Amino acid sequence: MEYVQERITTLHDLGDAGLPDGLGDDPVAETAVVVPMTDREHESPAAARVLGELEALDPAAVVVPVRASSERIGPFREWLESFALPIEVLWCNAPTFEDGLAAVGLEGETGKGRDVWLALGPAAEAGDYVVVHDADARSYGADHVRRLLAPLTMDFAFSKGYYARVERGRLYGRLFRLFYEPLVRTLAARHDEPILEYCGAFRYALAGEFAMTAELARELRPPRTWGLEVGTLGDAFEHAGFEGTAQVDLGVHEHDHRAVAGEAGLEGMSHTVGAELLRVLEAGGVDPDYETLPARYRETGRALISQYRADAAFNGLAYDPEGERDQLDRYAEAIAPPGPDRRLPRWRDAPIDPEFVRERARPWLEPRIGSAGGD
Repeated sequence: MEYVQERITTLHDLGDAGLPDGLGDDPVAETAVVVPMTDREHESPAAARVLGELEALDPAAVVVPVRASSERIGPFREWLESFALPIEVLWCNAPTFEDGLAAVGLEGETGKGRDVWLALGPAAEAGDYVVVHDADARSYGADHVRRLLAPLTMDFAFSKGYYARVERGRLYGRLFRLFYEPLVRTLAARHDEPILEYCGAFRYALAGEFAMTAELARELRPPRTWGLEVGTLGDAFEHAGFEGTAQVDLGVHEHDHRAVAGEAGLEGMSHTVGAELLRVLEAGGVDPDYETLPARYRETGRALISQYRADAAFNGLAYDPEGERDQLDRYAEAIAPPGPDRRLPRWRDAPIDPEFVRERARPWLEPRIGSAGGD
C-alpha cells in the first residue's frame, strides 16, 4: 500500500471502507456507460459479468457499439437486450451507417477507436458524464464505475483507471511496460515539454477504463483503430490539463490476452499505438530524433527489464527476460514518424449528429432484403 502522488491527482485504494459518502450527488444516474464489443464478446463470460455488474448500477444509459457480421448482429442484439439495462445497441458496420459516413466524407478504416467515437455522440446526449470501458475484464466490478466517476464529483473533468496486471503467476500489461513506458522515458530524458510529463504521470496509460464530463466527450478526436487510449490522453491534456485530470486505483485486473507476434497481436498494435503516441507528443511540441530513438528506447527498456525481473523475483512470479527483450526488438520497429493525422472529428464539429447514428447504426433482428453486412 502506498500513497505517492503523481503530477496528476492520484486517488488510491487505501483500505476496505469503499467509497465514502459526501462526494456529492450520486453521478451514476446521470452517466452513460460506453462498452465497445466485437464478435468475440458475444455471450463471453467476461462480457456477461460486465453487463451483470452494470445491472446493479442503474445508469442513465449503456451504449454498446458492436462490430459484427450481418449474421451475428441479430443474436448479439437479443443477448445484449436480455440484460435489465437501459441499453442502446449500435451496429458499427451496418451498411446504412457505412454508406452515410461515406456520403459526408468520413469513410475509412474501422476499429475500436471509430466504434467508441460513434457511441460518444449519443452517450454525451444521454448523461452529464460518460464512462468508457472494455468488456474483457474477468475481474470487473460495478464499483469500478463509481470509482471512475468519483473525481468528476470533485470538479475534475477527466478520470482514468489504473491497476496491476498480474495473472497466472506472471506480469502482464506488456505493451505498456515494454513499449509505452520506456518510449516516454527515453523522450523525457532529452525533452521537457509538459505533454511528456503528463503522459508519464499515468500509472497505466493504456488502460481502457476512463470517465469524463459530457462536455469533454464532445471534444475527443479518437484515432480510427488502436491508440484510442493514448489519443484520449492527448485530448484530455488539451482540454482538462494537469489540474483537471485524476487517476483512480481499480485494484488488480484480469483481462483476455493477445499473442505478441503478428498484425493481430501486440506487435501489430504497437505500430498504431506508437503512431498515436508520437502524434500526441509532436502536437505537444516534442521533436523526436527518429534516427537515434529506437536504439535509445532499447537501452531504456533493457534497464526496465532488470527492474521487472527483480520485482517478479521478490513476489515469486515467473519471469522471462529473454522473451521480454525480444518484445523490445519487435516494438522498436514501430518507432517512426506518425504520418498524417487521420483522427475522427470532434462531435462538436462533426458533419453528423447523434440521431444520424441512431437511425443508421440501428441493428435489426433479421437482415433486411438486399442488404449486405460487413465483417
